[in-house]
Amino acid sequence: MSSITRRRALGVAAGAAGAAAGLALAGQAVAAPRAAATAAAPASFDEVYQGRRIKGGPSGGGHHGGHHGGGYSVTIDGEELHVMQNADGTWISVINHYEPVATPKAVARAAVRELQGAPLVPLTLA
Repeated sequence: MSSITRRRALGVAAGAAGAAAGLALAGQAVAAPRAAATAAAPASFDEVYQGRRIKGGPSGGGHHGGHHGGGYSVTIDGEELHVMQNADGTWISVINHYEPVATPKAVARAAVRELQGAPLVPLTLA
């Protein structure tokens, strides 16, 4: 039967303290981007990009307002592009679901590039 030594007890205590400090730092690193992402609403935009009219801004709560996009709507040539904001503050759409970008404007531009001139077909949620 072995008894615990002072050296072993100090080693366990130091390891536990290091793990607790690491978890605390990781929690701060995760919380900081979320706080920054939710602090400021994305800027509105209205421009012609590669021959397509893209617009974005706070939504009035219509069909998707306040759902995944956090009350922000994006349109391409007047048709709604379903957008979602991820927990880390990045944005995706139904067109580029696996390629997150920094802003809704970047999502609209990426969708225009991906559509390659094809019309945006409205998303129906039946």
